[in-house]
Amino acid sequence: MSDTHDSSQRGRWRRREVLAAGSTLGLAGVAGCLDDLTVQGDSGPQVVASFFTFYDFAREVATGTPVTVENLVPTGLHGHGWQPSADVTRDIIEADAFVHVGPDFQPWADRAIQTLKDDDIDTQLINSREGVELAPLAATLDRDEEGVGRNRGKDPHFWLDPRRAKTALDNITEGLIDLAPDHASDFRANAEDYGETLDRIDADYAALFEQADHDVVQLAAHNAFQYLGLRYGVRMRPLVVNLAASGDVKPSDITEAKEVIEDNGIEYIGAGVFETRKPARTLLAETPVEAYFPVTPYAGVREAWVAEDWGYEDIAYKINMPTFSVVLGVESPAEAGPHGWADTWRNFE
Repeated sequence: MSDTHDSSQRGRWRRREVLAAGSTLGLAGVAGCLDDLTVQGDSGPQVVASFFTFYDFAREVATGTPVTVENLVPTGLHGHGWQPSADVTRDIIEADAFVHVGPDFQPWADRAIQTLKDDDIDTQLINSREGVELAPLAATLDRDEEGVGRNRGKDPHFWLDPRRAKTALDNITEGLIDLAPDHASDFRANAEDYGETLDRIDADYAALFEQADHDVVQLAAHNAFQYLGLRYGVRMRPLVVNLAASGDVKPSDITEAKEVIEDNGIEYIGAGVFETRKPARTLLAETPVEAYFPVTPYAGVREAWVAEDWGYEDIAYKINMPTFSVVLGVESPAEAGPHGWADTWRNFE
C-alpha cells in the first residue's frame, strides 16, 4: 500500500465536522462547513447505516477491527416511513462510509446521498442491494383478488430471503475492505462466518415451512414478507397490501382476510411488531382466530432487543420463526420459541 493511499485514508478517517453550539444549519449549511473544521484523534473508520439489518451485517463483518458501525434509525421505528432531522444527514456527512439499501426505498437516505454528491463529500457509499434481483411487488398474491396490479414495480424487502441477504453481506464486506484494506482478511473471515449463519437460518426456515399444515399465512402487517413466501413456497397474505407500514386498512381488506381465515382454517395470525395492532384485534374479534403473534421484517428494534444486543439472527429465531411455526400449524404456541415466548407475545401490545 502506498504512502499516498495511507495518508488519504487517515485523512478520511479524521474528517469530522464540528458544529457550533446551538447551530441551526440546514443540510446545505451542514455540508458547507466540512472543509474548515475537523476533529483529530479518531481511533478508526466510522460507518453509519440507514437500516437495521445492514447495520447488523456491517457490525458483524467489522468485529475485531477498528471500524465502528452506527444504526441511524431510532429504536422502535422502521427504517422507512419516517422523516429524520438534519442531524441524521450531518451524521452521514461526518461518517467515513454510509451503508444504505439502494435507491427508491428510503427517500431520506436518497436525499442525503444527493447532498453528498452535490457537495462533493467523500463519504463512501455502500449499496447493500447492488446485484440483488428483486421480485415483482406482491408476486405471491392473487392479482385479481388483491388488485395489486395498481402497484407496479419491485419489492425492496429482499433481505427476508437469507440467500439474497448473503449478497448484501458480500456488498458490505467489499465496501469495508475498500474503506480499510489493512483489515481485509478480518472482514472476509467474519463475513464467511456470518454467511454460514445465514445458511443455517435458511435451512431452518426451509425445514419449518416444509412441515406446514397449510400454505397460506395471514398477516396483520404490511406487504413486506413475500420473499419468505417465494423462497419457501407459501402464500403470504398481508392485510396492508402496499409497502408502507402505516398504510391504510380498508373494510374490503378485512373482509378478504376473514374469508382467507375461514377458508383455510387459520387459528393464528402474525401481527407487525412496529405497526398498529388494531387490525389484528379486529380479526381476533370477528373471526375464529384465537390469537396473534409477532412478525417483523428486521426493520427495527425494541429497547429490550437493544439491551440484549439482538441482531438479524436473534430476531429470526426468537420472533419470526416461532410465529411462523405457530401460524403454519407446525407447533402450538406453548411449544414454540424460547421459554415463555407465548406468554410474552400472545396478543402483544
